[in-house]
Amino acid sequence: MKLLKLVPDNTNIKFLRLSNAFYAMSALLMAASIFLVFTKGLNLGVDFVGGQMIRVTFTQSAEAPVAELRTQVGELGYGEPIIQQFGKPNEISVRMKLPEGSEADASLADAMARKITATIKAEHPDARIDGVDSVSGKVSGELFKTGMQALFAAMLAISVYIWVRFEWQFGVGALLSLLHDVTLTLGLFALTQMEFDLNIVAAILTLIGYSLNDTIVVYDRIRENLKKYRRMPMAELLDLSVNETLSRTIVTTLSLLITLVALLVLGPNVIFGFTAAITLGIFVGTYSSIYMAAPILMWLKVTSNSFVQAETEIERQERLARERS
Repeated sequence: MKLLKLVPDNTNIKFLRLSNAFYAMSALLMAASIFLVFTKGLNLGVDFVGGQMIRVTFTQSAEAPVAELRTQVGELGYGEPIIQQFGKPNEISVRMKLPEGSEADASLADAMARKITATIKAEHPDARIDGVDSVSGKVSGELFKTGMQALFAAMLAISVYIWVRFEWQFGVGALLSLLHDVTLTLGLFALTQMEFDLNIVAAILTLIGYSLNDTIVVYDRIRENLKKYRRMPMAELLDLSVNETLSRTIVTTLSLLITLVALLVLGPNVIFGFTAAITLGIFVGTYSSIYMAAPILMWLKVTSNSFVQAETEIERQERLARERS
């Protein structure tokens, strides 16, 4: 039986022909994303702005009525609650943002917690309140700051690794690709105002890993071809390298998208933001490894002789002696 091939053998797509146009489009999208983040801001979740978590167990039920609780708590006027299973199916956590003014008056947060717990007990007699935990806005703000620092530290460390593993030009290309991917993802959350919490930070770290993996595959093939085709023009060599890895890139991307689209359509609301971030990351990560990471090598003056070790005087004399003999 003949195997199905999504990408024909020996493709010869001229990716670099439109590299300048794609760079301009990417620069525009990155600028728009940064503008949105600074103007509209991110809709930070409880993890980053502070809030309360109420743990509840429904002693007489096999499964917690999550949908009913979301409606009942949401009608109290404190905003949309985040309700997740917490251990067994009948155990949940209800997370709420702190009400405005609670930093100056702690009684506002206590009043909110009492009203929510009273509503849950009134609507569900078998509900047992297992605990009420509070996170201050100051602690959450520090958590957001350290989370962003961790993201950029990871990107920088990855670029240094590629610099050591390949050459500095490859490290710069990888860093540019990662900045592109992270910026567009943050722009999506600023535009849609989906909640940005620790789950989204985890999603961004995941897409950084995927984008890096795809970029390294392309870079490794470029390095091999630099040794193999010394006289080939750089633009042709980059196109050849991307075409040679195209089948692997498309198969990997489609395999991931099948699962991610199913989660987006059928998955629970709790992980919708996480899934949306990774789905966008798959697209921009694949795009950046082709149209960002590869063409920048030409801008950095990489040629087929860039990484060839210079011939020492002794080696030159030995070579001339061999040629004479």
